[in-house]
Amino acid sequence: MLLGGVNTEFITLEWSMSHLLNNLNTLQKSKSEIDFHIGHGRLLDKTDLPRLHYVQNVISETLRPNPAVPLLIPHVSSDRCNVLGYNIPKGTILLVNVWAIHRDPKVWDEATSFKPERFENAWIKGCKTMPFGLGRRGCSGMDLGQRVVGLAL
Repeated sequence: MLLGGVNTEFITLEWSMSHLLNNLNTLQKSKSEIDFHIGHGRLLDKTDLPRLHYVQNVISETLRPNPAVPLLIPHVSSDRCNVLGYNIPKGTILLVNVWAIHRDPKVWDEATSFKPERFENAWIKGCKTMPFGLGRRGCSGMDLGQRVVGLAL
């Protein structure tokens, strides 16, 4: 379980840095938030992360167009069902294409733009994104991964 998160955390950090370096206003706003809440006299601590709302938005916005795992773990339908007019036979292997959902212009305004501000509304976080999967089958390392990325960023 621990090794599974190493590559995904690195990928997320790499994308975060790329987005920040290509969006200097976002970088400055993140730096200002850290300076305001943490200052220069000490290192960031895990207890500081909940106060860094904009930095958390940067991480969420990074994971939206660049999920570390673009296709979620396959599942198998336990019964025959119909989803949006598509008949799904029992035993069908199902994959969720998170990459496509997170870039869908029908769901996201300016889907190709990097805009951490879109995550200021808590409703969006719970309803539109799923970089770690959802529910009881979601990634068990989600909290650890977000904490590590937040501290490293």
